[in-house]
Amino acid sequence: MSENCNHDCGSCQSNCGERKMDKSQFLVPLHPQSKVKKVIGIVSGKGGVGKSLVTSLMAVKMNYRKHKVGILDGDITGPSIPKAFGLHDPLMATREGIMIPTTTPTGIDIISTNLILPDETDPVIWRGPVIAGVIKQFWSETIWKDIDYMFVDMPPGTGDVPLTVFQSLPLDGIIIVASPQELVSMIVAKAVKMAQKMEIPILGLVENMSYIACPDCGKKIEIFGKSHIHEIAEQYGLPVLAKIPIDPRVADMIDEGTIEFFEETWTDEIANVLESL
Repeated sequence: MSENCNHDCGSCQSNCGERKMDKSQFLVPLHPQSKVKKVIGIVSGKGGVGKSLVTSLMAVKMNYRKHKVGILDGDITGPSIPKAFGLHDPLMATREGIMIPTTTPTGIDIISTNLILPDETDPVIWRGPVIAGVIKQFWSETIWKDIDYMFVDMPPGTGDVPLTVFQSLPLDGIIIVASPQELVSMIVAKAVKMAQKMEIPILGLVENMSYIACPDCGKKIEIFGKSHIHEIAEQYGLPVLAKIPIDPRVADMIDEGTIEFFEETWTDEIANVLESL
């Protein structure tokens, strides 16, 4: 730091250790007709831990609490949100190319690559920069009408596309999803440290596939072994917001495309945290 430093990095050409990056220069603006109040990223350090499930459950929960909800399916190459909500019709657009989200029967607005593909089983074989560009388009070239909570189902990992979301969207916080295995502690640590480096608020951790409840006696059986989520949370000073069990009813309703009619109490604490933002 220079002896004559006035702490105004915007007017300084020096590349000293005290220099702070202006994150706002990377943010992508919304369409002028859009309005989004809170943006929540659902993140995981690896795939297959239930990120899309948590996104779906939280959208349903906040919609049930009378908030206007949107989902931006940022998992471009592995989109599963439309399937969970039973959406198959193609995405609509205006003459200007502005996209109109598909709305579910209960009023959740959703945009996803599966809604723009000729066949929903077609693979998305795009390179990273193209995928990142599509996420920006979903945000800025879509008319999001009076959204209270926008949930971004992010791709797994800490690579180019999650980085794009962290830099381009005005995230109010992220929720990190993990599974019970001990190996996951290392994976969660990567996601936590990435968010910290990017100065993104971490709202807390969610453990998915935490247990299965015996249908006869109700005993909780930890089929993946002892949970380590509280150890990880304590290490980084984060709250555990939910421990979601394996429930065959959830799998059935996702397969049927009716997840928005599923009622549960597992995510109540997450909803309370979001409403207190």
